[in-house]
Amino acid sequence: MSKKELHPKDYRFVVFSDEAAGFSFLTKSTATSEETTKWTDGNEYPLVKIQISSASHPFFTGEEKIIDTEGRVDRFKARAAKAEALKGQLGNKAKKAEKEAIKKAEKDEA
Repeated sequence: MSKKELHPKDYRFVVFSDEAAGFSFLTKSTATSEETTKWTDGNEYPLVKIQISSASHPFFTGEEKIIDTEGRVDRFKARAAKAEALKGQLGNKAKKAEKEAIKKAEKDEA
């Protein structure tokens, strides 16, 4: 393959639209689409609808969105709470055993 055949032939201007955020941008791409839209320059361009863009992505917006359809976050929080409670119980048992050992040692010394 020669270098002339390296780049795609159907590279053209395309409008990408994040309709949830009301954000669109014009750039060159090989993405295909049956839909077209009129851009601000008055020309018609292929339209590619996208789910997420820099206008709606939490990394760029600074918002944290937790999409949890299966309850994974709730299950994780429940497990963490249960582990913390168990840790507290084990700590109490250890303290109680230590106190009993001290009492026994004092009793044996007397």
